[in-house]
Amino acid sequence: MLIDSHAHYDDKQFDIDRDMVMKKIESQGVAAVVNPSENLASMRKVLEMSEAYGFLYAALGFHPHNAAEFSIEFLDTIREMSKSGKVVAIGEVGLDYYYDFSPREAQKKCFAAHISVAKELKLPLIIHDRDAHKDVIDIIKAENAGSAGGVFHCFPGSVEMAREVLDAGFYIALGGAVTFKNAKRPVEVAKYVPIDRLLVETDSPYMAPVPYRGKRNDSGYLPVIIEKIAEIRDMEYEQVARATAENACRLFNLRLSCQEG
Repeated sequence: MLIDSHAHYDDKQFDIDRDMVMKKIESQGVAAVVNPSENLASMRKVLEMSEAYGFLYAALGFHPHNAAEFSIEFLDTIREMSKSGKVVAIGEVGLDYYYDFSPREAQKKCFAAHISVAKELKLPLIIHDRDAHKDVIDIIKAENAGSAGGVFHCFPGSVEMAREVLDAGFYIALGGAVTFKNAKRPVEVAKYVPIDRLLVETDSPYMAPVPYRGKRNDSGYLPVIIEKIAEIRDMEYEQVARATAENACRLFNLRLSCQEG
């Protein structure tokens, strides 16, 4: 069983052939995909898609790039939309100081608000942390985000940063970057993270793994990522595939038979 813990199938890159892609990845053994949103329009789209495709699940929230669009009233929208059984997380939320597309104070307020609704709804968080690790950890501690739990997606940090994330009660997800030629941190983290706290993701349509780097990514490339992690950890492919699927089922409360291969 393969579970992609993070992909963006509402992205416009899939507008020309989305249904074909959905059928393809399902036929390749992908049992579930978590599809996070970026803003209000995206929330509506990922929820609609989750209802159209049985193996797609939605996460609701405002990406830090879109934090300037957010207002507290949108939490009521998240509450209402979360009544759907296909909503499994709050996200993608967090801080991004690399691009700074939204003012940092707006990002912080947006992030804290999403943590509050995640705790209220008892849904895990999908966290985006780019060049903002100290502030992300500080907000997580201040808001007691560990009581909701969640995952740091496409984890870009060091082993020391991973230790902080794990100590805070979160999972770590790795994607295509672990296969890149000059990848150092992702490889070190792939060795370090306990296997019961590790998820895999594609972040489709971005971050395609080697040898597909530069192409549009999709969940069909998950085996390449899993194979690389298995090599790094000196484990069997099936061990990593099974463990990461079980972890995703546990974190997102997916009602799948995660004990199957």
